[in-house]
Amino acid sequence: MGVEVDGVGNLDDVVVYRTTPPNSYLQVKYTVDATTPVNSDYLTEPSKAGGPSILEKVALAWKDLSEGRQAVDLVLMTNRAPDPLDLLVAGRDARTGLLVPMAREGGPKSDRAKAREQWATAAGLTVEELMQLLGILRFDLARDVGLVEEKARLQMLASGLCGDDAALSAGIGWVQNQVIAGKRCLTAAEISDAVSTLGLRQGHSRSILSIATLKPDPLAADATYALDWVERFDGPDAFAKRQPLPPASWEQLQQDIEDIPSRLAGASQVVVTGSMRQATAFTVGAALRMVTHVDLAVVQRQDLWSTDSAYADPVVPEVVEHLLGQGNEIAIAVQIATPMSEDVLEFLAEQQLPVAKLLVLSPPGGEKDNAISGASAANALAVGVRNAIRQKARRHPRVHLFLAGPMGFALLLGHRWNAIAPTVVYEDLAQLGYGAAFTVSA
Repeated sequence: MGVEVDGVGNLDDVVVYRTTPPNSYLQVKYTVDATTPVNSDYLTEPSKAGGPSILEKVALAWKDLSEGRQAVDLVLMTNRAPDPLDLLVAGRDARTGLLVPMAREGGPKSDRAKAREQWATAAGLTVEELMQLLGILRFDLARDVGLVEEKARLQMLASGLCGDDAALSAGIGWVQNQVIAGKRCLTAAEISDAVSTLGLRQGHSRSILSIATLKPDPLAADATYALDWVERFDGPDAFAKRQPLPPASWEQLQQDIEDIPSRLAGASQVVVTGSMRQATAFTVGAALRMVTHVDLAVVQRQDLWSTDSAYADPVVPEVVEHLLGQGNEIAIAVQIATPMSEDVLEFLAEQQLPVAKLLVLSPPGGEKDNAISGASAANALAVGVRNAIRQKARRHPRVHLFLAGPMGFALLLGHRWNAIAPTVVYEDLAQLGYGAAFTVSA
């Protein structure tokens, strides 16, 4: 890693050196307010001192770094937001951070063509050279410090490090001290030694499985395998996204989940990142259940809940039984954070599902949002819940499962879901009641 590196022009703030190119060169621009968005004026106007514009500086650095046709990765990172009215910036691909291919669209007399000409002139490039530059220059925009810190904590946890605020501050402080001391290149060995000296190691590195259903996952680009369902779920924001948006369907999404094991290239230590509701988390856990010899982990409130976290004994849940007499199947409601039995009973009666009874399982002491203290407690309760369900559901051909609790607990419970009848897991659709989402085999 390089920090404020000499000899690389204006792309010197952070450099990631790789044994196999491309190296990444990042220029970081921070502002204390949001009055200046990223647009043509911001990128092409000369500096206040009359010096080169940001785009011209980037272009000069690109030419120097690309000598000999060496591949490079360039990034402009800023907490400034993109200008939605700018002809070129507004076409930025949110998945790649690139302004192409949209920047290439439009004929020679179009407004976008005029913008291309303006940018090329300001950068000291031909239009075709500008398009080449924009094909590798990623615009990492609207990156508030809080978001950068969140991503760093997640990366630390995935790498087997402590990921709390104290650990992050310790790492930042070490880098600052290196720069103050005049050190510009930090080798992997030096960083590893610092991790040991600072006492940041708490486990082992894990492959990342990214599943984004509610909002984009900041670790998707770092993942061994990533599923991005954000646009496939219905709703204007993360709170409203609860079911697939047609033509997407639960069946299609389940196929994506069932393909996950084949996509992880034999990884045995996996951390699941992203945003999921209960049914999805449970089904992902079931796709990678214990018999697949995969150890799963998930970040729950800045804590890493891992399926291999030790616990003393299973926690036996409280069980309440409601007889319904509507068939020979069984319904299970696992309520950890909040009561749900009345809603589930109403739903079962309205839909006339063929269930003989509803079992309501709760942690000892009742439902509350902090009912599970950490990874060991989550595993102990997951095993206790699984054991109770396995016993109660033994003579029933199908299980209907309803969940209300931490997403991490749903993942851990699915991971241990074996020797139980085929299970239909339901998603809470808010005012619409519940919807059958996925079916997990025995």
